[in-house]
Amino acid sequence: MSYRHDIPADSVWSTPVRADRLIKLTALGADANATVLLIGADRVDRLNVPDTLKAQMSACIRPGLVLMSDRGLALASVVRSSLDWHDCLSGFGSRAGLVIELTKYGLGEADLHGSINFFSKVGIAGDSNASMAFVPGHAAAGDNVVLRTELDLLLFVSTAAHPLSGQPAAGVAVEVSVATGPSPAPARDEAVRALEMARRVTL
Repeated sequence: MSYRHDIPADSVWSTPVRADRLIKLTALGADANATVLLIGADRVDRLNVPDTLKAQMSACIRPGLVLMSDRGLALASVVRSSLDWHDCLSGFGSRAGLVIELTKYGLGEADLHGSINFFSKVGIAGDSNASMAFVPGHAAAGDNVVLRTELDLLLFVSTAAHPLSGQPAAGVAVEVSVATGPSPAPARDEAVRALEMARRVTL
């Protein structure tokens, strides 16, 4: 069983997703940006970007990583991607739409947390402060990323432009599909531990 949904440009969409599902995000245009928040269906666990990066020695989200919660549980695994870099350092470009979606599940602005900007890349600007800068042209129409849920989750996706892009116009539409699929092989020992912890809480 599977389903798909197109999120228009500069929009926000959310849905509950059961564990052991494959979530595929597909860019429907160049320089798409899909800002994603992940919260456990029990409202206890949510994506912890610093722990995810530190434990797996990475500065970006890429295939083979697991997305960890505050308690070190694997919320989802990055199964595959047509891009080797997804930004998780810059935050979200639009708060209002995400807050509206959060309220549908009894959550609110206080529940905004570190997010992933799928399809977007940042680099070091050439200024004296070594600021972060958006890298244009990183994603093209058809680029995609697939996540596997390890716990029951609430998925929030915003298609607002990346906060550092400087784009005056709206973002780019993104397709989301959800289906069942096999479990991936984790890339690092830290990922194995996070997956094991997630399995324990679902027993």
